[in-house]
Amino acid sequence: ERYDITDIARDSLRALAAATGESAFLSARRGDESVCLLREEGSFPIRSFVLYEGIRFPLGVASAGLAMLAFLPQEQIERYLETADLVPRWGAAHSADAVRRRIAETREGGYAVNPGLIVEGSWGMGAAVFDRSGQPAWALSLTGVESRFGPDRRPELGRLLLEHAHRISQRLR
Repeated sequence: ERYDITDIARDSLRALAAATGESAFLSARRGDESVCLLREEGSFPIRSFVLYEGIRFPLGVASAGLAMLAFLPQEQIERYLETADLVPRWGAAHSADAVRRRIAETREGGYAVNPGLIVEGSWGMGAAVFDRSGQPAWALSLTGVESRFGPDRRPELGRLLLEHAHRISQRLR
């Protein structure tokens, strides 16, 4: 169930990086964490290095983990939020109620937004990729500097993320 999809996702990462100029990533869900598997650099000269291959974050912290968490069954989300104590390491913006609000926003828009909650000024957006059983097992994400993720650009970035995440999910079926 957790097979390597990096070869399937590589073309989408390249396309996302080329279309947006931002760095594009593939992350996988591993238990209660997201782990970054693959990175493709964009052409924009200023980059965010918050994400790199191998880094892990608790679900709900980075945009990829939030995208995957948001599309789990509600009872799984609640169990996770009851046991995950994100505030000591990640701050008040990661309280259970704050994460629930971002989950609601992610479900409404289809993609997750991390407005500089890990490192100030470093934004991320993510969209879930679903396995054959319809579970969010991976996510595509984009990261960059805050000025490149303004309200006028986010819908287009979100549309591109969702398009590529859907394409990969379809290929996996």
